[in-house]
Amino acid sequence: MKLRTLLIDDEINGLQNLEMMIQDYAPELEIVANANSGSKALKLFDELAPEVIFLDIKMPGMNGFEFLENLPHRNFHLVFTTAHNDYGIEAIKQNALDYLEKPISIDDLEACTERIIARHKRQNNQKINSKLERIIRQNRTGVDDEKITVPTKDGYAILRSKDIIHLEASESYTMIYLANGEKHLSSKNIRVYEDKLSSNTFFRTHKSHIINYYHHLKGYERKDGNVAVLSNEKRVPIARRKMSTFLEVVMK
Repeated sequence: MKLRTLLIDDEINGLQNLEMMIQDYAPELEIVANANSGSKALKLFDELAPEVIFLDIKMPGMNGFEFLENLPHRNFHLVFTTAHNDYGIEAIKQNALDYLEKPISIDDLEACTERIIARHKRQNNQKINSKLERIIRQNRTGVDDEKITVPTKDGYAILRSKDIIHLEASESYTMIYLANGEKHLSSKNIRVYEDKLSSNTFFRTHKSHIINYYHHLKGYERKDGNVAVLSNEKRVPIARRKMSTFLEVVMK
């Protein structure tokens, strides 16, 4: 998904040049509008909800800093563009992600875009993990009392749902990992447990894995593919076709 991008510059040539450069060298950004004044940009801001803003500093009527002062919130990645090099300290104070001097070079734009994407991914992961933490802190009355009976090679084990961290397929068997460090090898295959376990507590992330997302999901990472991080620090893969459902389930 491309990031919605708003360009603000009082010089028409500057707007057109930046727009062409972004289209050619920053395909991760989607230009949703451009504005040749701060006042026009303010009218577009709420309507478009841009995720990235390239903002000229010296503009007649309302300069770039005054535009920022009039915004209702600052939930976007800010990049200053200017022909003047004496605004660096003020740009830092405004928490700008980057400061591009005109004429903007292709290398500078590409490097800036990489920083935008990297920060956006970090912030998304932080939002996801914050929601996961809220789920973990929820009242678990009722769910904590659930139990299942597991056939093992020596007989049966009766396990509480909240004590199960993770189930992993092992050929036609299933290995069950518990919060106390114990493991049980069940003679049943993982599909049996997918049908038996409550979907309010467990989620099958992959053909070989079921996790207890309600009690033991600690976080979610993308750096080595999509993985769920569990309370025992184990990283369990999430199949690509399962990702959208996984996010819906853990954030509901």
